[in-house]
Amino acid sequence: MSNREAISTDGAPAAAGPYSQAIRAGDLVFTAGQLGMDPASGELAPDIAGQAKRALRNLEAILIAAGSGLDRLVKVTVYLADIGDWPAVNEVYAAILPEPYPARSAFAVKDLPKSALVEIEAVATVAVG
Repeated sequence: MSNREAISTDGAPAAAGPYSQAIRAGDLVFTAGQLGMDPASGELAPDIAGQAKRALRNLEAILIAAGSGLDRLVKVTVYLADIGDWPAVNEVYAAILPEPYPARSAFAVKDLPKSALVEIEAVATVAVG
């Protein structure tokens, strides 16, 4: 029996390649990077704040499907097309995530899929039982 379980939900965009929305391994869940894309329409939100909010809501849907939630995040990684967008992302992040905030890293990258402005991935704990 494998200790890895693929997690999938319609509450977040479907995987666009050979990867899972998340993998649950024991009491941890590792998410794929999430763009600020509406899961129903496939459209990106029009601005950085909207994309950050949507990316976090997509993460939340995946975490819930895995038996976790935003309150169980332990590590978040944020990828930005423009590091100048960090203040706007940080504002959305602080408004959505509960304290204590998880550990976090943020990087500016050359490009993101679909010309997105932000991509967010996470690691969280899940209830074992």
